[in-house]
Amino acid sequence: MKIVNMNEVPKEPYATRLFTGSEITRQNLFDSQDLKLSVVNFGPGMRNKFHTHDGDQVLIITSGKGIVATEKEERIVTVGDIILFPAGEKHWHGATQDSEFSHIYVTRAEVKMTQLEE
Repeated sequence: MKIVNMNEVPKEPYATRLFTGSEITRQNLFDSQDLKLSVVNFGPGMRNKFHTHDGDQVLIITSGKGIVATEKEERIVTVGDIILFPAGEKHWHGATQDSEFSHIYVTRAEVKMTQLEE
């Protein structure tokens, strides 16, 4: 068994080409043989760009107010919401303009992400 308190995991800068700005941090919770779990923290108005995964992705909203979007819809999400993006679904997620936003993401360890927007 392994127990992690996400409030004790340090926030590391996580600025990559995938994000629209640099006010992003990540807290790596677990990297096991089978799963990846991390908290991603977005500053107000920060989001990632359209992308897909070759496996399912689950988001568990832990703080703030955010937006999850596909090509067909955008939805406001808040603490306690859980989102499933099926493998191959084009999507993005991030903070609203007036709120910070954090979520835990869960994927299988070998899932690959493809960025679709520059």
